[in-house]
Amino acid sequence: MARTRPLNILLLGKNGQLGWELQRSLAPLGPVTALDRFGQDGLCGDISNMDGLRHTIDTVKPDILVNAAAYTAVDKAEDEPELAIRLNTEAPAVMAKAMKALGGCLVHYSTDYVFDGSGTSPWKEADEAGPLSVYGASKMAAESAIQETGCHHLIFRTSWVYASRGNNFAKTMLRLAKERDALNVINDQIGAPTGADLIADVTAHALRQWQQEPQIAGLYHLAASGETSWHQYASVVIQWAQSVGIPLAVQSVNPIPSEDYPVPAERPKNSRLDCLLLESTFGLVLPDWKPGVIRMLLEANNV
Repeated sequence: MARTRPLNILLLGKNGQLGWELQRSLAPLGPVTALDRFGQDGLCGDISNMDGLRHTIDTVKPDILVNAAAYTAVDKAEDEPELAIRLNTEAPAVMAKAMKALGGCLVHYSTDYVFDGSGTSPWKEADEAGPLSVYGASKMAAESAIQETGCHHLIFRTSWVYASRGNNFAKTMLRLAKERDALNVINDQIGAPTGADLIADVTAHALRQWQQEPQIAGLYHLAASGETSWHQYASVVIQWAQSVGIPLAVQSVNPIPSEDYPVPAERPKNSRLDCLLLESTFGLVLPDWKPGVIRMLLEANNV
């Protein structure tokens, strides 16, 4: 018989870009205990504290644990792999084991960085992973650790996440465009900017469907439709700013290859994600990336 009662939800990482949106989207599903790394009321939201995590999960006894906390400093991870692995791999494994014991569902977010970025075809869920960085490897290992526990799970691989809250690529480009007369932006990495609000709304929709059909648990790709390069993305931001009358200093946005902008962690050049499995399973149509970016810019700039 399908479960219809309200879901008891534990959310970790409540103040991050995604966590902030999840507080909104999950609220209609049932009571949400939302924690940041400082915790509250004797509950631990610090995902580096494994004993604290176990205690919190055992105390709340959630039907759903949504993990929006992670180590996301991609370049810094190259210098501190132990911390990245602890937060991105070991902590989710603890969560998965605890949720297995409770018979609940773990929602976890992964990344296009689990792939090596080769080719031009959108990556499917079953394609072989091949991360290029410590960050990507830590996220790939988390997927495996969660799956190996046998717990109910929804793992969403996403890409190029942004939100009106906090910092993001578009905001950085807009700030630099006010300060500089020329910007050099990478044009050989291709993906889809994906709003935290979209990810949060899809998560809530998927959980309601999982409540009725637990067999649909699994790994899914979740990104906005369409594709762009960082250079094209920056150009859209600049063109929008010009159209609404924001004063800019920039005169040119120049495309450059990845090799001209060296960073500690190598990025995949092909970050396209095939989301047909998610759309068909959950009856969704994922929107094009550009309107979401424009909406975020309008909100962030009070236009």
